[in-house]
Amino acid sequence: MASDIEIARGATLRPIRDVAAMLGLAETAIAPHGHHIAKLLPETLASLAGRPAGKLILVTAVNPTPAGEGKTTTTIGLADALNHIGRRAVIALREPSLGPVFGRKGGATGGGQAQVLPMEKINLHFTGDFHAITSAHNLLAAMIDNAVHFGTPMPSGAPINPRSITWKRVMDMNDRALRQIVTGMGSGNHPLRETGFDITVASEVMAILCLADDVADLQARLARIRVAKDTAGNPVTAGDVGAAGAMAALLVEAMQPNLVQTIHGSAALVHGGPFANIAHGCNSVIATRAALGLSEFAVTEAGFGADLGAEKFCHIKCRSAGLAPAAAVVVATVRALKYHGGMALADLGRADAAALDRGLAVLARHVENLQGLGLPVVVAINAFAGDTADEHAQVLHHCRDGLNVAAHLCTHWADGPAGAEALARSVAALADANDDPHAHFAPLYEDGTDVEVALTRVAHRIHRAATVSLAPAAQKQLAALRAEGMAGLPVCIAKTPYSFTADEQARGAIAGHDLPVRELRLAAGAGFIVALCGDIATMPGLPKAPSALGIHLDAQGRIEGLS
Repeated sequence: MASDIEIARGATLRPIRDVAAMLGLAETAIAPHGHHIAKLLPETLASLAGRPAGKLILVTAVNPTPAGEGKTTTTIGLADALNHIGRRAVIALREPSLGPVFGRKGGATGGGQAQVLPMEKINLHFTGDFHAITSAHNLLAAMIDNAVHFGTPMPSGAPINPRSITWKRVMDMNDRALRQIVTGMGSGNHPLRETGFDITVASEVMAILCLADDVADLQARLARIRVAKDTAGNPVTAGDVGAAGAMAALLVEAMQPNLVQTIHGSAALVHGGPFANIAHGCNSVIATRAALGLSEFAVTEAGFGADLGAEKFCHIKCRSAGLAPAAAVVVATVRALKYHGGMALADLGRADAAALDRGLAVLARHVENLQGLGLPVVVAINAFAGDTADEHAQVLHHCRDGLNVAAHLCTHWADGPAGAEALARSVAALADANDDPHAHFAPLYEDGTDVEVALTRVAHRIHRAATVSLAPAAQKQLAALRAEGMAGLPVCIAKTPYSFTADEQARGAIAGHDLPVRELRLAAGAGFIVALCGDIATMPGLPKAPSALGIHLDAQGRIEGLS
């Protein structure tokens, strides 16, 4: 079987102007970046705002496993299949981060016959959006330190207290050695202070870019970023240090969604990329709205499992943008379910009905959680070559007879659009029947709900925790948020994606546990509060054998090893 990159290279790509034309966009509506990539111009985005919106389809999954689930692959395959059956669909995806590309995943553009292309460019530098976000973030860090160096007075008249600075630097790479550093060493660089790096996808600037309505909203949100306190104890923002305008200037082109295509010719908008374990895990609002304006169905995904990405999609992105999904797809694989049922990774190739049955409880949990949010649900079983017919039948039976939801065996990885045709027809039927998604959409908490109440409600209803424990530091931060009138923002739970608990080793449909919250971070510009749970790190490390070890150039200078 050909590798993903070999399949991608064998595809015939259409000029990007032809992809735009398929969407009804003139050549003047896009800004090409080479032959096969373009950005949608601001005036194009503005013109789409007046069009009737299509239906929003959310693709999510069970908790991720080392065996892989294929959520992005299924998102692409579903959109290809919808177009194949005569329904107009546009994909809205996140951009890959170099961290997982060179870390665990080796790429994030789908797989087999369900890929967005050109895969090498999308997986690596693409159009420079992440570079722009990194630069804007680090410009703010430099301007904070510069204000400290010169003792620049803030609006209160007092200078920044260096010990209060919370704004770190970022880079788009997994590098655990940079989690904690000391700056200010060397002649003329005082004061010394401890700080560190986060990964770019955890940056509040990334979150802001993905939630902003337009460049005016972008600049306003950037100005609200909290970075420190002055010596009188007043909050200091990016606007106070005079950085918001220059940051926006760095981001103006990055705000424009990137138009690409799938192997089978579907249009895809790939834009933004916050992680769902440490941020809100969704592509940009701008790209999603553009997809809705260009199609019958905007097919999008939320990162990691439904307990993280889908929950944040509903409570953060949909709340901010006024969106409501018409249907949700939960992706599962036989291999992943057996892993959740307790099987070792090395044993997943053998049949084990008991382990599969135990793992089905995890699938059931995610289906129930999404239904509890008012979303019609269908299950996509992403087939792997080693699966057996009996295993497929066991999952299908459980979904249809046990959960009372439609489920479809999908072979889009091998067969392209035809392999997801049944799924596409089922999704279209669910969405068509949902005349008013907003009427059925049922978030777990209202706007303005106290963050502790919202956190507890999500922990109980989604993660099935019995208790939520706030560490002393988190309790102090909660009191400060309440005193400042900022405790009514949505909560963004940052935790391991591999479990319903904060312990990544705890597999299965666990319930009755404690969710330990060590820190509450205000993201005032993004408009949410991050609750850091357990030992989750905002700067990941590389695994023992990172994907980077297998990535290289061949004799012709072509990139090998991406997947």
